[in-house]
Amino acid sequence: MYILAMDTSNQALGVAILKDKEIVGEVVTNIAKNHSVRLMPAIEHLMKEVNLTPKELGKVVVAKGPGSYTGVRIGLTTAKTLAWSLNIPVVGVSSLEALAYRAMFSDTLICPFFDARRGLVYTGLYETREGKLELIKDEQNTIFAEWLDKLASLNKKVIFLSPDIEKNKDIIVEKLGSYAVIPETAYHIPKPSDLVLAAEDKEIGDTHALTPNYLRLAEAEANWLKSQKDQQNG
Repeated sequence: MYILAMDTSNQALGVAILKDKEIVGEVVTNIAKNHSVRLMPAIEHLMKEVNLTPKELGKVVVAKGPGSYTGVRIGLTTAKTLAWSLNIPVVGVSSLEALAYRAMFSDTLICPFFDARRGLVYTGLYETREGKLELIKDEQNTIFAEWLDKLASLNKKVIFLSPDIEKNKDIIVEKLGSYAVIPETAYHIPKPSDLVLAAEDKEIGDTHALTPNYLRLAEAEANWLKSQKDQQNG
């Protein structure tokens, strides 16, 4: 079965086609602009390159966030429209989970994150157990400094993965010291083919019921953010 995967949830735009578990073709561009204009041409170009027609697709997999509100909506709308028009299933996968797959062969804890501005991040904590990636601390929108304190208290090595790694590297090392593992740049860019791996155990639901994973602020964090704004205006 041919599977089309797409990710426009953050800076990188990625499209991949897999047959079963074999990557037939993959395109990734790390340019934070015009996902709405560039996604369909990227899909059409890749399908032409691998000599595949839409009717040969058996499933669509899409990154459903968290990340850019606009980017998430672009990916989900495109994926759901294609799935509906072709009468094939669509599966949504957490963008954080997909990024965590870049380090799933490690025996350390895995912390993917995306910058959410004003000291906040979208993040979660994963670990590979018996060959499968498992979420061990819930995905959340949280204050990064406090999240790092929690990770430091575990006294375990943690791999950090993020397209925003460079501007956050100093605080990570400050908080975790030698427990922080920061790979080379290439590992911080999500690959759409990893979405297919992550989707293997996901249930297939109704196409129109697939919704974004925005990760809303917890009440305490929302109050903290409001207090910071009040202080700035005060």
